[in-house]
Amino acid sequence: MGPSILRVALAVAAQACLNSVCWSAAEPERITADTPKMTVAGNTFVAPAGWSLVVRGSATILEAPEGGSFIALVDVPTKDAATSDAAVAAAWAAYKPDAKWPLKVTSPIADRDGWTDRKSYSYLTSPNEQRAVGVDIRKANDVWTVAIYDMALAIGEKRGSQVGLIYGKLLPRGRSRESFANKKANTLDDARLAELRKFVERSMKLTGVPGVSVGIYQDGRIVLAEGFGVRELGKPATVDADTRYMIASNTKALTTLMLAKLVDDKKLTWDTPAVDVLPTFKLGDADVTRQVLIKHLICACTGMPRQDFEWLLEFKDLTPDRAMGVLGTMQPTSKFGELFQYSNPMAAAAGYIGGHVTNPDLELGAAYDRAMQELVFDPIGMSATTCDFAKAQEGNAATAHAPDIDGKPALAEARTNLSIVPVRPAGGAWSSVNDMMKYVVMELNDGKLPDGTQYISTDALLARRAPQVVVGTDITYGMGLFLSTQYGTPVVHHGGDMIGFHSDMMWLPEHGVGAVVLTNGDPGWLIRSVFQRKLLEVLFDGNAEADGQIAAGAKSFFDEMAGERKLLTVPADPTEVAKLSAGYTNRAVGDIVVSKEGAATIFDLGEWSSQMASRENPDGTISFITIVPGFNGVEFVVGDNTLTLRDAQHEYVFTASSAPRSGSR
Repeated sequence: MGPSILRVALAVAAQACLNSVCWSAAEPERITADTPKMTVAGNTFVAPAGWSLVVRGSATILEAPEGGSFIALVDVPTKDAATSDAAVAAAWAAYKPDAKWPLKVTSPIADRDGWTDRKSYSYLTSPNEQRAVGVDIRKANDVWTVAIYDMALAIGEKRGSQVGLIYGKLLPRGRSRESFANKKANTLDDARLAELRKFVERSMKLTGVPGVSVGIYQDGRIVLAEGFGVRELGKPATVDADTRYMIASNTKALTTLMLAKLVDDKKLTWDTPAVDVLPTFKLGDADVTRQVLIKHLICACTGMPRQDFEWLLEFKDLTPDRAMGVLGTMQPTSKFGELFQYSNPMAAAAGYIGGHVTNPDLELGAAYDRAMQELVFDPIGMSATTCDFAKAQEGNAATAHAPDIDGKPALAEARTNLSIVPVRPAGGAWSSVNDMMKYVVMELNDGKLPDGTQYISTDALLARRAPQVVVGTDITYGMGLFLSTQYGTPVVHHGGDMIGFHSDMMWLPEHGVGAVVLTNGDPGWLIRSVFQRKLLEVLFDGNAEADGQIAAGAKSFFDEMAGERKLLTVPADPTEVAKLSAGYTNRAVGDIVVSKEGAATIFDLGEWSSQMASRENPDGTISFITIVPGFNGVEFVVGDNTLTLRDAQHEYVFTASSAPRSGSR
């Protein structure tokens, strides 16, 4: 920050300290239950249970239960800070004046909920800090409100639902969120459907996603089932409502539907202990293992964290049986039922246990596949839906895309999507809009098929929507389904994301409206998530926010990518490459072979490979980072004859398996 901005910031912070109680004198308040609170300027938010809250001058500071991780909400009057940069500087001076993290990139955020002039500030941390730092600034009532996120990665992921609660309920003084409760949905006539089509087309241009297929149902009929764009860049074949895409985690809802059929058939109950059905089921904690009922396998509420690298990086010889065995090494990081923590291996276990009940003599994968075909796909008429990757990619199938290191659209490293095969109940299905709409219509009709047949009992079907754990602001998670009441009217939905494939399905039970969005490129998650907001706007004449959200989201994505690109050396720095060993190994996630292709350095992980970039971190350490489209950004930090890979809550240390490389390259 410039000297003038710094002087203003320190002056504002000093005056705030004179006018209020400073940090050292304040006594933190322990929050015992989710509690509505206000910032100094009267903006409302919810303080989560278990956190501590203290007010220091203009800063309202929340600390996570583990300590050392903070969210600070700092109010800065516009008369004291004319620009967002000045307000951010003042906020840092009030919260942590000795902060030294360099700014990486600033991006716009769409205005919403009465907030204007929104921006995000992303800061550069060193990987060994294992910390994320960022700022979200917004303005209302002549006050800047600066939300500073300063949290350990493990705590941020573990308590992501509580963080969402803070941000999701942060509203300007005197403002409430727009609500569509008790409103009648508009008929999706030609004009309104045209508006939705234009949204998809604009979104594709902004994000660079090559193909999108969309389906919408209202008043007992499909009112839209179309494709936009192409199956693969550089080829003329277009997508349509029959094009197959990988639907990723939308598979989870289909898996729980299979379990619901077993409940209907009295082959198990939602409260049956998992070990009673499959005695070999085992988690890394014996007490948690005994507590897990069928409904808990896919509720994201058992305290089991994400632990995806072990199947994303080491899947060549991974079978469903071995995937289930890996669960026995996994430990919960929060109490049973305390926090929303999404676990793909647990969801896979749900499907495999259901398959085992149906076909106990078959291998777990084959048993699951047959159960899904016989209990879900065939009865609903989902003839194009399959977990067979070879079959799925025949004929009218979309290809995965992602931006390259310079932000240009490219074919994604699709081999990584094969990683889901051993854990396919969590996300391995391929489907089309026409097939997925059959499923959505069945959900809207409370288990009835178009011919009037009661495919499944209403009780078993709806049990999957019952809240098992709170996710964030007016959002709960059941069994493979989210239920959101953010805008007053209930929306049931789930999204799915794998490399180059992003999808969403959603339905409004009170209004008989459902939709499916399938995309074949990164960042398609922006399209599939913002489409829900756009649909609500069109149905209820809501505030025009979706177009701004997709534009700002796309710009932020590419700005962040460009900011990261400036920090990378491509090809990797030959001096640092020369210090690497020819190979590295880790028991959980496999081997890395280091090789050269001309000036490029390649890390071959066996299942897939990538050219690597290098980066010098603020603390002087060196990282090697994958740049293959779709799976870029996987970071290996160089140590003493080691490479360290981390996700938010786990660390994998690769040890050198041969002599260091010598000589310059």
